[in-house]
Order: sequence, then structure tokens, then C-alpha cells
Amino acid sequence: MRKLSNLLILILLVAAGVQANAPTSRWADFDGGKVHYYDVGKRSNKALILVHGWTCNADFWKDSYAAFPEYRVIAVDLPGHGKSDKPKTTYSMEYFARSIDAVMRTSKVDRAVIAGHSMGTPVARQFYRLYPQKTLGIIVVDGTLRNIVTPEQMAEFMRPLVENFKESGPKFLDGMLVPVKDESLKKMIREAMSSAPEHVAVSAMREMNDPAIWTNDKVDRPVLAVMAQSEWWPPNTRERFAEVAPKLEWHMWSGVSHFLQMERPREFNSLVSSFIRTNRLL
Repeated sequence: MRKLSNLLILILLVAAGVQANAPTSRWADFDGGKVHYYDVGKRSNKALILVHGWTCNADFWKDSYAAFPEYRVIAVDLPGHGKSDKPKTTYSMEYFARSIDAVMRTSKVDRAVIAGHSMGTPVARQFYRLYPQKTLGIIVVDGTLRNIVTPEQMAEFMRPLVENFKESGPKFLDGMLVPVKDESLKKMIREAMSSAPEHVAVSAMREMNDPAIWTNDKVDRPVLAVMAQSEWWPPNTRERFAEVAPKLEWHMWSGVSHFLQMERPREFNSLVSSFIRTNRLL
């Protein structure tokens, strides 16, 4: 009877979309609010920290939570995203970077490899600028270390989102999701990104165009870049990355979307493991 009860509970959990091995939620104090994060794996004062992209959340790393049992892994809901508080403030890359430091202090992590998907890349870059002694390495997941368009071009691109987010936001999101072949994954991404508050989405998009964060100062740490082949990336993107990240390991995948870590998780996680192991980072 007890076995039947346990089986029934498991079935109900699965039906409700709850994973039996889902990470435990943890919280850090930051600027008068709370930042939510997951903390899994080996206990250590060093960690792999996973930073999601624009209007996403920590669950966009769901296939990487338990992929590195030999390391400590922390996946953060940046302020304004996921389960974290969503104050009316300026969502700059520096603000996000400082929230990661708050999580590290709360979890007693001294140094970390920062993996940033999409917007998470300039967040990781800003973290390195603020806390170089805490940065062991950076993993770029279809994000950019260099501004690939002029500030004027970016401002024009962002204009519809900033002026009328309710109408332009869904169209922008649909365009991003065209290459995603898995319909269940596409649904998950759409629901998560559509739930981001307008004040957060607009502010973060605007702050990504701040010229102050797109300078050519060097990243003197090992950098892994895993990119999705796209017309967005100029032919010389690798060379331009290497100009600011001399210790660059470069991979450009074809047949994947912007959300490549969710489409080919085994291959992605294997690359990350190899990068960390080869450079003896954790």
C-alpha cells in the first residue's frame, strides 16, 4: 500500500510538471530585495554560475543543473526575472553583476566561472570588470563580447520594443523562436519570456545598448564561446572576440537556435566540462 501511495505521489508530481529532483530554492539579499537561485552539486568555495538571458530565468539551464556533479553549480534568477523580486529600478548590466556577487557572498563562494547566455554575456563581462579577482573564467552562450552593430543601429532596432512593448514584444519573441524545432521547448520558452514584466524587459534592453559596457578592455581569463550559426554574426566575429579575449576557445554550431544549451544539452555540457577541466578552473 505504501509503495502504491508513493507511486501515486510521483505520478501526481510529474503530471503537475514538478521534477522529483528539482533543486531547492535559495535566496540572497540584494539592494533591499531578494534574489532567487539554485545551488546544487559539490560543496566548495568555487562554483560554476549560470546566468540566463533577457526575460529568461534560471530554468533555462534545467539540463545543466545536475550535469556537473564534480562541481558546485549555481543558477541565478537575475533581479526582475523568475522568482526574484522585480523592483522599479534601472536594470543595468552592473546591477545584474552586483546581484551575482550578492548570491556568491550568501552562498560563501569566493570565485566562479560565469556562464552567460545571451544578455548573460555582457552581465558576465561586467562582473569581471567589477570583480576580476572573483572571476575564474567566462562561458559565452550565443552572446557577444563586442557590439556587432553601432549604438544608432541598436537604438533603431530597440525602438519598437521601448515605445510599444505590449505589441512589439510578442512579435520579437516569435522571431527568436522560429528556429526552435521542439514544440514543447518552444512553448516553455515563450511562456517564460512572455511573463517578464514590461518595466524589466524595456529597461534591460535599453541598458544593453549603453556604450560604456562595449569598450575593448581585455578579458584576461579563459573564455569559452559556444555560438549558434546565424546571419546576425559577421564572418569576423571570432577574430573580434579574440581581440578582447585572447584566451578564447571558439565553437560555432549549425542547426541550432539561440537556445542551443537547451537543444543540445549533452554536447553543451560536455564542452563546458572539458573547458573547466582543461583550464583547471574548479
